[in-house]
Amino acid sequence: MKLYKSLTIIFLCVLMVSCGASITEVKQDLSITTNAQNDAVTLGDNLEFSLNNPKNHPIENVSFTLDGNSVTSNEALINMKLGTHDLEASFSVNGEQASISKSITILNNQTPKIYTYTIINEYPHDMSSYTQGLEFYNGELYEGTGQYRESKLRKVDYKTGEVLKNIDLPNEYFGEGITIMNDKIYQLTWKKGTGFVYDVNTFEKTGSFKYGNSLEGWGICNDGSKLYKSDGTEKIWTLNPETLVEEEYIQAYHNKGKVVELNELEWVNEKIYANRWNKNGVAIINPENGAVEGVIDFTPLKDSVKQHPKLDVLNGIAYNPETGTLFVTGKYWDKLFEVEITEK
Repeated sequence: MKLYKSLTIIFLCVLMVSCGASITEVKQDLSITTNAQNDAVTLGDNLEFSLNNPKNHPIENVSFTLDGNSVTSNEALINMKLGTHDLEASFSVNGEQASISKSITILNNQTPKIYTYTIINEYPHDMSSYTQGLEFYNGELYEGTGQYRESKLRKVDYKTGEVLKNIDLPNEYFGEGITIMNDKIYQLTWKKGTGFVYDVNTFEKTGSFKYGNSLEGWGICNDGSKLYKSDGTEKIWTLNPETLVEEEYIQAYHNKGKVVELNELEWVNEKIYANRWNKNGVAIINPENGAVEGVIDFTPLKDSVKQHPKLDVLNGIAYNPETGTLFVTGKYWDKLFEVEITEK
């Protein structure tokens, strides 16, 4: 009987870590310690980390990964995307594998530059348009509008405001941003998780696509080969141009934190320009790492349009490569402004 009890105790100790602590309990006792103040570190700085084991559990084979890539302590964080990252410690206890993780935020190492604007021209704009997307393509202006039962896709003579071509979206869709690439118009909708594809010449709908990981559609732009999509958060998703599947994302961050509610997007000279919802401003974002490198404050423009009860925020950015200028407007604005951007 004594032998039986002894074997039972030994057997139980094999099942339990440290003869009394389960693997779950061991993990609860462990933590990852870093030099990141408030779990944030600046791009280019060294990230130091270690596994804190205050109860001295018998741990072996400790290794670390950052977003799944092997990393060692005190490495400089260069060529990294900004935003939140998963720092994971893997280890073994009595031959059993386990891991714990910690979220680390990488901030930009530079303060955003401040830009101002000069108005070059003012053009008429349909005051009934709840502007969501604005895009020049082959010298012609296209616009997507929102609101249920009011959403449209249009081709517009920007100098006169005349609508040259128009289609209405089905009533159940709330139209969002648009972009045009290779003679295809891509238009997002807000909460249906669906985008539409049209022939730019005929406005015939040729396809649709689902968003996948993001829940909403806000803004969209392209660099000539890839599509970039915002979802109302700090994330900008890259879409495969063939399948339109969301493949990866960047997170918009400056040196203090994240920039959320990114709305209409425009590709301008290798950067992403993003309207910020309810801010009447535009963030200039590095598409490689998400760094907010500049900010344009367009707040005064709202005072230059007709004031009326439905007047809403700035939204709509279109870059005209033929003139090298930006065209901006807003929701229910009666003017389209052509502006030139300069550093303040």
